[in-house]
Amino acid sequence: MMYLEHFGLQQAPFRITPHIEFFFAGANRGATLEALIYAITNDEGIVKLSGEVGSGKTMLCRMLLEKLPENVETVYLANPMLSRDEILFAIAAELGVDLPAGQGQLLLRALQDHLLEIYAAGRQIVVLIDEAHAMPADALEEIRLLSNLESSHHKLLQIVLFGQPELDQRLRESAMRQLNDRITHSFSLAPLHRSDVAAYLMFRLRAAGYRGPDLFSRRAVQLISRSSEGLTRRINILADKALLAAFAAGRHQVDAAQVRAAIRDAQFQPIARRAHRRWAWAAVAGMAMLGVATVAYLAGSHSAGSQVRSPPQARSDAAVTGESEPASTPAPLPPAAVASVPVAAAVPAVATAATVLAVSATPATPATPATPATPATPAVPALPVSATALPPAAAAGAAAARTPSLAQRLAASEEWLRRTPDSHHFIQLLMADAGSQREIDDFIAKNSRSLDPRQVRVYRSLLAGRERLGVIYGDYASREEANAALATLGELSPASRPYVRSVARLRSGGPVAAPADPAEGNKNHVLVPKS
Repeated sequence: MMYLEHFGLQQAPFRITPHIEFFFAGANRGATLEALIYAITNDEGIVKLSGEVGSGKTMLCRMLLEKLPENVETVYLANPMLSRDEILFAIAAELGVDLPAGQGQLLLRALQDHLLEIYAAGRQIVVLIDEAHAMPADALEEIRLLSNLESSHHKLLQIVLFGQPELDQRLRESAMRQLNDRITHSFSLAPLHRSDVAAYLMFRLRAAGYRGPDLFSRRAVQLISRSSEGLTRRINILADKALLAAFAAGRHQVDAAQVRAAIRDAQFQPIARRAHRRWAWAAVAGMAMLGVATVAYLAGSHSAGSQVRSPPQARSDAAVTGESEPASTPAPLPPAAVASVPVAAAVPAVATAATVLAVSATPATPATPATPATPATPAVPALPVSATALPPAAAAGAAAARTPSLAQRLAASEEWLRRTPDSHHFIQLLMADAGSQREIDDFIAKNSRSLDPRQVRVYRSLLAGRERLGVIYGDYASREEANAALATLGELSPASRPYVRSVARLRSGGPVAAPADPAEGNKNHVLVPKS
């Protein structure tokens, strides 16, 4: 990113993809995280968290996955547009369960038997469902049935729903009364108050390596707060554009002029006023729960084993990183180049590959961290905020010219999979229906500025009898290398929710090879279903 050296930054401070080192604990975010951990580890009802688009739900989910006790295994449904049977197959696949042919109660009973074995081993399973407001009605009903699975004393599955305010509206419908009655903890992620925006901006700058005085003037902060309506994604977009405008003007502080230019370029649509009234009441109602749960969680953290039941002897060594709440990428700006930072190991995605379609198997090299430098006036003319944007048609055309046909990918992939060790890793980018070849091609073309087309592969898989296409990226010798590469990915289109997976997991669902890493079954799990 052009302005990093100009402002003495080591990495991009306002990327819109979630990275846990940029988690802002102010504005009740930290208290909400602690309350979520308490609710998951000490209660047996369904937990719900709702918030506007761009309010930070996925960042909070990433932190939750990072902070949960190590005997808690997670299945993460990043975009659960699945039928009720497909949800069962997806959860079972991540837990290593071979469900019998059939549907309904037969599948549910087979899953329950396996969950009883997990519970007897002292482990807890948590299913985290993002974008829950978009789930089909029959899938939500299946969630209710899953919440009924129990041993003689405890529930076998803990379920957490993350969604937009539409989730609250759906749960108030009479048809959803039984599911709503099973929700024991409800949290609302309110937008940032104006007084929190300045602290948020400075926190992100410090996390990115900035060591100077306030970079945004008071008036600039006021304008960002007003235009963003307190939504962290919008704050990030405006701050990024304003920094680029200040850099182009040769300035070392962002003032109102640069923010106004960023606002014009972003063209945000206002949020309905009723949403603000809803969040105000929700925030007041939620504070009591936050206080009680946080005190209980903090008190329990001083006693060994007080947070979870029957901790196992063998500890799971996987945690979750990355990110990726899909977001509207600020199109006029270049993709952020973020320095590699130490992160916890990412988790494998659904294990269902039969064939991988590859262009090349050359490992991608993580980007080198930017080195802070003494701010100096750049010898460049003043540029408009969107001056560096590549025309979409040109970008798509260039990507298409470098992208081989589906048949070529199929042929090249077979060789890649044959010679790639099970211990290698890659980045899962997308899942779609098998008939969505155009969607796959469009995704690769639209993201050609952030991805090396030679490192993009596509595979076929089966989930609940339905054929899927998956897009993956890179070839890395270790999980750490894959995590570092994930941290350096540029902004991707909203359809993508990137995660790290192993080749062993990819093979485990198809006839090409058997998984060679049985220990991986004890780690946290990620599912990235159809977008």
